[in-house]
Amino acid sequence: MSTIITPATASTPSHRAALLAAEAANSTLEFPPPPHTMATASNLIPVFTDLRSFREWRTKAFRDGKSVGFVPTMGALHEGHMSLVHRSLQDNDLTVLSIFVNPAQFAPHEDLSTYPRTLDSDLAMLSEASFTPPATPQTTRTPSAVFLPSVRDMYPSGIVQDVENQKGTFVEVKGYGHQMEGKSRPSFFRGVATVVTKLFNSVQPSNAYFGQKDIQQALLLRRMVRDLLLAHPTPESLHVVPTYRSTKDGLALSSRNAYLSVEERKLAPTLYNALTEAQRAWEEGCPRSECLRRAREVVDHAMKEGDRAGVLIRFDYIEMNDPETFGLIEEGLTFNSERPVVLSGALWVGKTRLIDNFLLGDSSRLLI
Repeated sequence: MSTIITPATASTPSHRAALLAAEAANSTLEFPPPPHTMATASNLIPVFTDLRSFREWRTKAFRDGKSVGFVPTMGALHEGHMSLVHRSLQDNDLTVLSIFVNPAQFAPHEDLSTYPRTLDSDLAMLSEASFTPPATPQTTRTPSAVFLPSVRDMYPSGIVQDVENQKGTFVEVKGYGHQMEGKSRPSFFRGVATVVTKLFNSVQPSNAYFGQKDIQQALLLRRMVRDLLLAHPTPESLHVVPTYRSTKDGLALSSRNAYLSVEERKLAPTLYNALTEAQRAWEEGCPRSECLRRAREVVDHAMKEGDRAGVLIRFDYIEMNDPETFGLIEEGLTFNSERPVVLSGALWVGKTRLIDNFLLGDSSRLLI
């Protein structure tokens, strides 16, 4: 039985409860589907909760010769996600967004069970997105489908968070997952590479869109696509979109920002401010060590502010890495406008781990 749901049918108590339960538990739903209508009305975005029915939709898109843009997410959507959706709407005939909280990228001690799950507001936000191509002003593009797969579909052999006890097939991009974020989260990129490979196999996108905020993830996945000779997408059609930030204080938008208390939110831009200082030093011609020293000064000052406000700030890392190898840049290197460098970092504000990065120098070949 097909399991296609629209927010219109989900608004009835029984269907809405079932859909929310599927998102929370990633279980498979079975009930009579509503009409599959590809309308531009805001309340008609099909939600596919099983792989079989989604593949039927994708096969039709292939048959009709439609380009398909893909935005993979874990839900809890914000304007950063929507910037990826809007880019996809501009570039493609159809746009698919997936929502799947991936157990394989959470270590046993991390926040899988408490990660924000906000399907109602996610669908409402998507229903407001649209783009009118200048060449065809009579046509308005809106999100075409949401793929909400079950854990059973995504991990047929089952999944546990402890890597040592996992069974089945996993994808690892050797030599590129232990630096930067991988230092603090050793199995993270194995989980990401595995789930994104499965999503690419499911969606077979013409183009895929990732945010610069997770720059190591995006560049690692581009390498994975190249190494595995994938055609949907190709390395050239895996796009990295600039980070969406608060206009007030530069904080990178993240689903985990919802964890921050009022006092913590005031200190959340610390990492952005530290990276800004490191960027300033780099562009002044300072070597890596001086750039990082000045960034750490900003963090240390914020830690003292946090102590006075009762907010614990813990430093994780700030580093400068080569975007091809992810290795540390050499100490003797200084600013070159044509050579890209990834300046990235992470820190804890209260119980919330925040990440961010800047691309220094010429980033045009990274942000495509």
